Amino acid sequence: MANNTTAYAGTSGVAKFDVGGSATTIASVISFTLTNTGDVIETSAMGNTARTYVPGLTNATASMSLYFVDGDAAQAALQTAPGSAAATIELYPSGETTGQKLSGEMIVTSFEVSAANDGAVTAEVSGQITGAVTVTNL
Repeated sequence: MANNTTAYAGTSGVAKFDVGGSATTIASVISFTLTNTGDVIETSAMGNTARTYVPGLTNATASMSLYFVDGDAAQAALQTAPGSAAATIELYPSGETTGQKLSGEMIVTSFEVSAANDGAVTAEVSGQITGAVTVTNL
């Protein structure tokens, strides 16, 4: 499939998490964010008139907002994942048939459930990607 040549609509996004070795769609995702950053290492030396840098290590984190569905296998896996080994996360910003798949091995660092008498029960998930993010054009 070809990549989109216009802006994506977030309504088509899909997020998946490893459940028993299989990438499983996470129910009721409201939003997700993948932040991929790169360090810079200063290499300036005496006598330079401007600072110089070289690329360093990359770092990626992921977060998701969900409507809490306690019967969903992927949400259950995320809920019990803090303190566990890394598992595969797959994010599809524009759906599974166009655009890109962003994937990596994520250590879930938090799963937070919130409830209020005037709203839906939600969950917030945060994680640290270990290794590089893989970008696959669909």
